Amino acid sequence: MNNPLLSDDLLPKFSHVRTEHMEPAIDQILSENRMKIQQLAEQEEPSWDTLAQPMQALDDRLSNAWSVISHLNGVMNTDELRAVYKKCLEKLTEYSTEISQNEALCNAYKKLAARDDFKDLSEAQRKSVENTLRDFHLGGVDLPEDKKKRYADLSRELAELSNKFSDNVLDATQHWYKHITDASELAGVPESALEGAKQAAAQKDLEGYVITLDFPSFYPVMTYCDNRELRREVYEAFVTRASDQGPDAGTWDNTPVMAEILKRRHALAQLLGFDNYAERSLATKMARSVDEVLGFLNQLAAKAKPVAEKEYAELKAFARQEHGLEDLHAWDVGYYSEKLRQKQYDISPETLRPWFPVDKVIPGLFRVAEKLFGVQIEARPDVETWHEDATAYCISKHGEPVAWFYLDLFARQGKRGGAWMADCRVRWRNQKGTLQLPVAFLSCNFTPPVNGKPSLLTHDEVTTLFHEFGHGLHHMLTQVEVLDVSGINGVAWDAVELPSQFLENWCWNPESLALIASHHETGEPLPEDLLQKLLAAKNFQSGMGMVRQLEFSLFDFRLHAEFTEQAPTNPLDMHRQVREEIAVVEAPEFNRFPNAFSHIFAGGYAAGYYSYKWAEVLAADAFSLFEENGIFDPDTGKAFLENILEKGGSQEPMELFKAFRGREPEVDALLKQSGITDEAA
Repeated sequence: MNNPLLSDDLLPKFSHVRTEHMEPAIDQILSENRMKIQQLAEQEEPSWDTLAQPMQALDDRLSNAWSVISHLNGVMNTDELRAVYKKCLEKLTEYSTEISQNEALCNAYKKLAARDDFKDLSEAQRKSVENTLRDFHLGGVDLPEDKKKRYADLSRELAELSNKFSDNVLDATQHWYKHITDASELAGVPESALEGAKQAAAQKDLEGYVITLDFPSFYPVMTYCDNRELRREVYEAFVTRASDQGPDAGTWDNTPVMAEILKRRHALAQLLGFDNYAERSLATKMARSVDEVLGFLNQLAAKAKPVAEKEYAELKAFARQEHGLEDLHAWDVGYYSEKLRQKQYDISPETLRPWFPVDKVIPGLFRVAEKLFGVQIEARPDVETWHEDATAYCISKHGEPVAWFYLDLFARQGKRGGAWMADCRVRWRNQKGTLQLPVAFLSCNFTPPVNGKPSLLTHDEVTTLFHEFGHGLHHMLTQVEVLDVSGINGVAWDAVELPSQFLENWCWNPESLALIASHHETGEPLPEDLLQKLLAAKNFQSGMGMVRQLEFSLFDFRLHAEFTEQAPTNPLDMHRQVREEIAVVEAPEFNRFPNAFSHIFAGGYAAGYYSYKWAEVLAADAFSLFEENGIFDPDTGKAFLENILEKGGSQEPMELFKAFRGREPEVDALLKQSGITDEAA
């Protein structure tokens, strides 16, 4: 079979890829890799050229096939693809454990690191070998045989359970919908959302409107719909997804899945000699200890909670005095917050939507990157993609291509929720001297164009787009040519959000907003009064926003740090406990937020969700240098490019940050940027 997943194309031939290609491709690559690894591990005097470089080639070939399969599973999910993905995932997990526990291979790397000429390798090469030796240890290579088998079993079971968690969330999200025939039930909902609801109904061959739990449908109801009972119904369906509560109670319940995941993570950590999974998580991060992370989060909480309490008291008073509402519930918070924002600042996300059409925002985003980092970006409609919504782009520098990426912006059936960046190809130079350019997948879930009208974004969605593109630039603008530490590879997880959160700042500056905002009908720029209102409202309820993120971070970290075999931590109990200590909005008894918290149960953020706040400190402090020198200052942009983006994971993130900023990061920049000061409390 001529299998497109086995070709060495830089850009995958999506029109040729079929589900039946997937498992055979993975089987063949794994089989060939196993044979070659056995030969590589038996060398007497391994060197970079005879061991590390050939291993990178094997990793790259496997990654290039799997990245396409994994991506299609996320954006074009079907029952058939899901089944094949699950089978491949099992095989990859087994293979990964096998490699990490291969003593002969580990010893070969130890010999390489012990060579007299090891010091002559490049910094990136040495870092790659050091990381590999660390990962052998974390993969259980030092364990006795019986414990190695236990480790392998746990790894396989964890992969299956995480995939099950993800499937349950997707199924629960996409199964529920509310069919509405009477438009008066949707009073207050903006026209753009009503158009989307009509389109969703038409897709189901129904008259009227359909509300779903996809964010572009869910959010406008919670923020604008005057119908309190409908808000409650939609809220309940959303916060009970994949749980024992709500309209689909018990159908895709993740409660037992979470319990099994936590049990196995704890057992895995203990096998490796850690007290808990939080300690295991920190082995590859910037933060040095459990106490350091908890101290960091609690320090922010102490600053943010008084501000959040003040904001919430103000909201309750407003709802009572202006709208006669005595009992503010969770499903009322978004709605009355929006009314309060409009009263205080005379602005709402919907007011701004007409100025953020996708076909203006995208070129504006590219222009920001071009001005900051000296690159050129152009669409390449001739390159095939997996769906008509997706477009390929080429990034060039001095007329030479340096990277490619795909944008897939809109929500649709079969696409998992949220926004993310994933690598399709990693930059590295092979043994023949050929340079593979990096390729990225960038996916969002915005409202698609409806009835010939363009897709209009909220300012929050613009920020999301900039965030994901920041990740993309980190992956694509690397100059590292060693696979393991190129782009986002090898970057400590709590530093990986630095470029993404850093780039968000350009959504808030008049100079950069001029590039991304113009009216979709008239082309006029964002009026000065709207610009000033947007900037004035930037920190509206920022205390409430920060304690919400700290709630997620503390819940995740304590869940993994405090788990014991004798007294397994119950996620719902831990969530309630953390909420009692930090939250200002009371959650209803039926709330089952943990059951759909895919970041930590199905993503890479287990005992690592704090990374968002950790990296936000880095990003705010990094941006403060641009505030001092000018937000498009070419020298500062060049310094960020050369010290952060180009270096990938080739050096420790703290060293890179200090090289850029001249000192270690300070938390004050984030608090100032968020408007969280002692005076605000």
